Amino acid sequence: MRSVRVRILTTLLVLAAIGIGGWQLLPARGDEGRTIRVGTSDTVTSLDPAGAYDAGSWALFSNVFQSLLTFEPGGSSPVPDAAEKCAFVGSGLRTYRCDLREGLTFPSGRKVTAEDVKYSFDRVKKINSDVGPASLLSTLKSVSASGRTVTFQLSSPDATFPFKVATGAGSIVDRTKYPATGLRDGDGVDGTGVYDLTAYTKGKRAVLAPNSRYKGAVKDAGRPVELSFYADGDRLDEAWQAKRIDVATRTLPPKVLAGLNASDPSQRVSEVDSSETRNLYLDTRAGSPLHDKRVRQAMAWLIDRERLAATVYDGTVDALYSLIPTGITGHTTSYFDLYPKQSTAEARRLLTEAGVTLPVRFTYGYGTGRGAAAEEAAEIKRELEASGLFKVSVKGYEWTDFQKRWATGKLDAYAVGWVADYPDPDTFGAPLVGTDGTMNTGYRSKAVDQLIQDSQRYADRSEADQDFRELQQAVAADVPVIPLWQAKEYVVSTEDVGGGQYLSDGTGVFRLWRLTWI
Repeated sequence: MRSVRVRILTTLLVLAAIGIGGWQLLPARGDEGRTIRVGTSDTVTSLDPAGAYDAGSWALFSNVFQSLLTFEPGGSSPVPDAAEKCAFVGSGLRTYRCDLREGLTFPSGRKVTAEDVKYSFDRVKKINSDVGPASLLSTLKSVSASGRTVTFQLSSPDATFPFKVATGAGSIVDRTKYPATGLRDGDGVDGTGVYDLTAYTKGKRAVLAPNSRYKGAVKDAGRPVELSFYADGDRLDEAWQAKRIDVATRTLPPKVLAGLNASDPSQRVSEVDSSETRNLYLDTRAGSPLHDKRVRQAMAWLIDRERLAATVYDGTVDALYSLIPTGITGHTTSYFDLYPKQSTAEARRLLTEAGVTLPVRFTYGYGTGRGAAAEEAAEIKRELEASGLFKVSVKGYEWTDFQKRWATGKLDAYAVGWVADYPDPDTFGAPLVGTDGTMNTGYRSKAVDQLIQDSQRYADRSEADQDFRELQQAVAADVPVIPLWQAKEYVVSTEDVGGGQYLSDGTGVFRLWRLTWI
């Protein structure tokens, strides 16, 4: 998911498991009418699940829509939510079947049917939005519905398909409210999630009320929530300091995060390890100034991740030397192995061998209001230009415009965060470096595609470790992407709000219902 979430929480040992049976939400006791105000600098690209594939949109989707499956806090495998049960049919990992839970209704009162589920998946693939999640369903060949049963036929064995069903790409919509071939207009949502969206102003706020009709994996009703969106981390911090919000998450400025004091009695601070990553993506197409692999390799010899993490991010992130982050199966240090230190001499050798005109000139784009993206761009420009080998033109774009530009191949290079879709290394493979992946760098490698496909054949995901190691070696040699850093997760709340540490845990689910008054 762009800026997009596997989060490895060391604090999850204290979590109690949530039941996955046919629970209906219990009413909150005490303070149930008091709204919890949450602030974020994430952006909602679209209210239509077929038109968004980013962290801000999916955070909202996980509260107002329901998928057949979801993830329990800290869980590594999906569990039933809108479904009563799901399983592969046979041993080939090519047919996946779910039985829909009874009694689900849309806001209109209309009963949710298996046809609605089929319709929801079909339209994601049919619409195939530039900034939508269709690429996540690349192995989905067809969907059929019969009674309460939904059957998915896959084009190749894919043990990760249940994980994908549990993401925002699997959000179930009312087929009478959403057009089959285009995105829905307006500010309305018709889902069956834990919350109803009662009011929405794009870029400003989303007002959420507990959905009394909800039936699924979540046991306890949440409190009313008002989710406020801020243009950048500085404005989020201003709102926090002014006490206009009760919870601040994703993302306060690095200097603010570095100065947080967990012993301050006026606030609660949650700081946990995360597998959110940020990468520099490079246009590999013919005609791009970065088309020649040796040019991209030269860039890899010049990027100083340690300095980037220490100066721009004040030590609140860790330098990353691989596509798959620390803590995830298959993690390596493939970029460190090939490019162990900054070397202008090695970079110059490669560029001379490539026969390109020096300095190599290219454009670098970033999304404005996205953490320290502007400062990061300035530092990367400085590091590359200090060698005398590159000349970088840097430009920031409003988030939606930025997404469109990279999705249509209009940037030579761009940096963006990746919040994993589900807790499996596959989410760092096909979407990022697979042919027709969501990052749209033009990169195509038969060897990488084959390794991705081979890795999906293992029901026991630990057996895919070697495939992912080889994949990372190949990617580090080709350099369609340069890993920059791995994040930590910070949530700050007032002393009378609990549950902030449970908001997110690496499964792509943003659990606003876990927030409570103390």
